[in-house]
Amino acid sequence: MRVLFIGNSHTYFNDMPYIFKQICQENCIDVEVTMLARGYKGLDYHCKEPQTRFNILYGNYDYVVLQHLQSGFNKDVLYDSVKKLKEWINMSGATPILYMTWSMEAEREKQLELSEGYKEVGEKLKIDVAPVGEVWWRFYDKYPEKILYFKDNKHASPLGSTLAAYSIFNTIFKRKAKTKNPVYQKINNLIM
Repeated sequence: MRVLFIGNSHTYFNDMPYIFKQICQENCIDVEVTMLARGYKGLDYHCKEPQTRFNILYGNYDYVVLQHLQSGFNKDVLYDSVKKLKEWINMSGATPILYMTWSMEAEREKQLELSEGYKEVGEKLKIDVAPVGEVWWRFYDKYPEKILYFKDNKHASPLGSTLAAYSIFNTIFKRKAKTKNPVYQKINNLIM
């Protein structure tokens, strides 16, 4: 199986695609991951990059995971960008997945806008959404002693990136990943 991750720092922090690969390996799934990620860039940026189109069309991917901006989130830009990327993904025969981000720690109220925006775009374009942002806040509330944020209170700590990877795994495979790690089991239990 081959998975392409397209996004920004919320994708590349802690090499989240590699964490996803490790979870797959732990669950006896052979996977190759590729990442196209630029800091502070949304999916609209990736739509204009020749390497994005080339990778999608010729990378022989099974899944393409799409992650947009957290700061300055705009649902219309998300929709237009994902619609364009989905054209290429459909041509390639891959399946798109939307990777819903989380809001900054000091701006929790913005999670509702992120969640609703990703879900609406997913529904309109018939794309499954990995509800990372929603799982993030459930975990944050239930286990406040566990640190999900990097010191900038915006990006993910290694645990936060692991939470994202588990959410994406569960969305792609429609099942909870097996793990012996008790903290990761707690993440899994919060994924609906």
